[in-house]
Parts: sequence; C-alpha cells; structure tokens
Amino acid sequence: MTEHIFLTYQKFNYKGEAAELGDLLADHKIEHFIEDTSSSFDPSFSNNELNKEFRIKLKKQDFEKADKLLLAISADQISAIDKDYYLFEFSDEELMDILKKSDEWSKFDYLLAQKILKGRGQEINDKQLESLRKQRIEELAKPGEYQKSWIIAGYVFSFLGGLMGVFIGWHLISYKKTLPNGDSVYGYTVEGRKHGSNILLLGIVSFIIWLFIRTILNN
Repeated sequence: MTEHIFLTYQKFNYKGEAAELGDLLADHKIEHFIEDTSSSFDPSFSNNELNKEFRIKLKKQDFEKADKLLLAISADQISAIDKDYYLFEFSDEELMDILKKSDEWSKFDYLLAQKILKGRGQEINDKQLESLRKQRIEELAKPGEYQKSWIIAGYVFSFLGGLMGVFIGWHLISYKKTLPNGDSVYGYTVEGRKHGSNILLLGIVSFIIWLFIRTILNN
C-alpha cells in the first residue's frame, strides 16, 4: 500500500523552482506531482513569495532515484563553478555542517562542500558520508517535543466546545514527518499523542454537549 503513497521530497517558496524540478523528474520518468500548500491568507497583504510553499511529492521508492539524478547533474555543474561562489568563504566547520545536514542544502552545495574540503586536505570518504547520513536520519526521526502552550490551548478550546480543540487534538495524534530517505514517522512523542487523544475526545464530547444546550435554549 505504501508504494502508492506520495510523500514530500522537497519544498520550494517559488513555483518556478518546483516546476523546474518537476520537469526534470518527468524527463527521467520519475512519477511525481506538485502540491501548493501556500497559506490562502497573507496577513501582511504583501504577496510575499516566502509565504508560499510548493511541495514536490514522490513515492518512497523513488526518493533514492531522484537523489542520484540530482547528484549526477550537480557533479557535472561543479567543474564550471566560479571561485566567488559563496561556499568558498565557508569555514571547515560550516562545510562539515552541510555534509551533516544535507537535507537542508541543495545537492550542488552538498557536492561542492566535499570538493572544497578535499582541496583543503580534508577528504570525506563514502563510508563517512553514509555514517553522517544515518546519524542525521536518526536525529530527524526523533519526535519533537510538544509545546505546553498548545496542550493548554487544546484543553481550553475543547472544554469550551470549540472545534479548534478538536483540530489541535487531531494534529497531535496524526501529524507525521517525512525523512530524507522517504520513511514517515510520528512528529510528536507518545505522551504528546496521548494528550492529543484526550483533547480530541474532550472536544467532541464538549461540542455535542454545548450543541445540545444551545438547542434547548433556542426552543
């Protein structure tokens, strides 16, 4: 069943960048689609592109294929890079951080960081890179700590019969994040999801009670 599910591979603030990657994937027969998850309301009314979000979604089994494609293309581009490219000003520690958090950087920057480090006498072999990748996935797989303010707000909204409490509870229970290798894991701890269940149940019961009370009062 999971082989038919599309998961978030990359996110972009600019639709053109997402479309460019989409065209590249299509050219190499990698099934995908682009999802516009931009907020429908911009409080600044500035139509700021940074408030927009476009997601490239792939099947889990195609994540590695897409990675290899982008790495191959980036490898061809590196030989023509100008020396004034900003990564050449990075310290060794900053370049290592790119290798450790490769999911936050483009494949081009990831490969260039390796090349620059090698030029400085610090070559990182494939075994070390794979080790860094596994450590990063383990780090990202850890559930995030739920915010107490969200828990308190969830209980308050649920008690008052508001649907916002139901939404918060459902979010705490169901929210998952996609890892760089395509795996999907729960975003919150077991304790956080337990609070979510309680908030969801309280919200549904409270909504029914308040709805009943309002019906009685209106009659």
